[in-house]
Amino acid sequence: MNIMDFNVKKLAADAGTFLSRAVQFTEEKLGQAEKTELDAHLENLLSKAECTKIWTEKIMKQTEVLLQPNPNARIEEFVYEKLDRKAPSRVNNPELLGQYMIDAGTEFGPGTAYGNALIKCGETQKRIGTADRELIQTAALNFLTPLRNFIEGDYKTIAKERKLLQNKRLDLDAAKTRLKKAKTAETKSSSEQEVRITQSEFDRQAEITRLLLEGISSTHAHHLRCLNDFVEAQMTYYAQCYQYMLDLQKQLGSFPSNYLCNNNHNAGTPMPSALPNVIGSSAMASTSGLVITSPNISDLKESSGSRKARVLYDYDAANSTELSLLADEVITVFSIIGMDSDWLMGERGNQKGKVPITYLELLN
Repeated sequence: MNIMDFNVKKLAADAGTFLSRAVQFTEEKLGQAEKTELDAHLENLLSKAECTKIWTEKIMKQTEVLLQPNPNARIEEFVYEKLDRKAPSRVNNPELLGQYMIDAGTEFGPGTAYGNALIKCGETQKRIGTADRELIQTAALNFLTPLRNFIEGDYKTIAKERKLLQNKRLDLDAAKTRLKKAKTAETKSSSEQEVRITQSEFDRQAEITRLLLEGISSTHAHHLRCLNDFVEAQMTYYAQCYQYMLDLQKQLGSFPSNYLCNNNHNAGTPMPSALPNVIGSSAMASTSGLVITSPNISDLKESSGSRKARVLYDYDAANSTELSLLADEVITVFSIIGMDSDWLMGERGNQKGKVPITYLELLN
């Protein structure tokens, strides 16, 4: 027998097997043929593997969206990965914002309050950008890569063996069908031999598939460790960002009068010296320089009396209608009907003028 004859016979045998499986599958769907059911344990393992695959893909894709919200950038990284090439380094959004702030602060003048503040904010934004880059790298290595390896490696092997098990089952059921239809002793004997062979092949493949599927529990344990690594990376990132912003807030809150001087008091409303602490801690709020209007001040504005108040910060009067203040001095304050809600009238000896309430602490 030459090679060509062997190949022709093999192709004919493969075509016959494929046709036999197709007929068996169609008759099963139409309810015209019996189907060998897998045992309950194997069915549960198959279901668990499929569920793991579906949710792993969803978690992996959404994590990629979280780490890189730009879909064009994700596509570019995917292409470079498939080409086995390193994607070019790009400036992320915090780094870009930080650079703009630094450039603007340099243009306005580092010696001015606004220019100095912009430079400080820009440097902090760039540090956040670096932390963001480190989070992406750590999450990709310790979380996304193991999940992707499961989808593209272990599960592909499981799917391949599962498909082979399905074919072995179809072969077995087709052999059983032929045995039922056998009429002669010779045909019946041949069909019985075929059933024994296909049954043995099916059982062996079922065992191979079962052993692979039982590894899903180990996969879950591994993914749990990867999840812990991802959470730790996020925790480190958010802790860094919080510390960076806390340090920045303290820097910006260290010179409130400079902000006011830089703006030349053109706005009629006094500015607080720093942003309120987003965490809500009263201790941190006190370091930020922000003073929340107390109920005592509200009571004072609704009455016609006067009260003593301690000045919290230096304040330079913008014009002759305002009163300059020195930190820690005590003045008399009172309200005038129709006055802006952010101001009170202040009095020191023979001097009198408007004062911003955010710079005052009423005394009992």
